[in-house]
Amino acid sequence: MSASAIEVLLVARRIANHAKDKGVLFDEKPLRATCEHLGAVLADSVLQAGLNYNTVVRPRVQAILRLHPNRHTISSLASLIHDGETGAFLNWRHNEKVSRFEALVAFLQRSGVEDFLDLRAGLASDEFCASIKTVNGIGPKTVDYMACLIGLDSIAVDRHVRTFAKAVGVERDDYNFLRASFCCAADLLELPRREFDAWLWRRATMPAQAQLNLLV
Repeated sequence: MSASAIEVLLVARRIANHAKDKGVLFDEKPLRATCEHLGAVLADSVLQAGLNYNTVVRPRVQAILRLHPNRHTISSLASLIHDGETGAFLNWRHNEKVSRFEALVAFLQRSGVEDFLDLRAGLASDEFCASIKTVNGIGPKTVDYMACLIGLDSIAVDRHVRTFAKAVGVERDDYNFLRASFCCAADLLELPRREFDAWLWRRATMPAQAQLNLLV
């Protein structure tokens, strides 16, 4: 076993022990839903960075699910973009996130992704995950977040995960190391990784738990 693997395992054990002390094995863990509506998945993934989920992102994603049930494929989203309706669809006026959404849709269309199953297969591939990060503004956290939304086991290293790591004295803060450590901790706890991710989020944002009732 390499030194880096040993370090991951040692840190993962500390994370798992702390999580057990905080009740992870006894807390109620609502089953995370899987979203098959690509319009909602991509909107959620693009909007969530840097915004309050419950007050800003969640209402917009709910509106998409309610008002645009047929915008669930990449071709339907490409048509929406062609008609200049992206801002209205996202209910968002600032150009950065609108442009990012459009660039992500264009990338997925070029990659042959059409529906939920195609995206799920793609995100299970290391090559695809590396390629999607070439889209401006799409980093590893967004990729892991998207994977969780569509039902793949992953952990998105956000500020809540980093705060939890600091609480157990983890000094390294690079994304891949923390992701590997928290994934290993979930395995040690015998919990699905996306369920452990959900517990970390829920614990950090209590009593606001609305996100789990929608997509994650």
